Amino acid sequence: MNVAVSVITPVVALIGVFLGGWLSYRNQDRLWWRDHERQWRDQRLSIYQEFLAASREYIAFALEPTAKIVARPHPRLRGHLMPYFDEAGRPYKEHLEAGMVAVCLVADTAKAVETSPELVRSVRQIAAWRADHEAGDRGDELFDAFWAAEAAFVAAARDELGLTPGPRAASP
Repeated sequence: MNVAVSVITPVVALIGVFLGGWLSYRNQDRLWWRDHERQWRDQRLSIYQEFLAASREYIAFALEPTAKIVARPHPRLRGHLMPYFDEAGRPYKEHLEAGMVAVCLVADTAKAVETSPELVRSVRQIAAWRADHEAGDRGDELFDAFWAAEAAFVAAARDELGLTPGPRAASP
């Protein structure tokens, strides 16, 4: 009986140590993954916010009375115009396009990736329209298309980030 007790006691202790270590490892792994997901969520949120800001800045520049914009037919999209800026507008174009690429790099769902080019197209159409119109003219249908594209992107981003559906924002 003493031999059985002296063998069973260390084996039970060893199983307890092994089980405790395994549970600790599993808990640490779970915490690491939760922290990792939180960091990626914050990164996505930041990139999405920057992309939306870049689209608004692009439009604001295009509507400036001093903006020099030339519109030509889009090389691949029939019926769409492609705006071209001078040196003053190049940073806005680059910031918008870099924002779209960043969205494509970090997006976790196809919907966010699919809605970003439509937002860029709608912004470009406003700038192309502005090439042939005065700064004070109104292109309501183009702005309606922009607000719809922006709302679709925001909805896709909110869904991906697990945010509750927000109230429908009124168009400015």
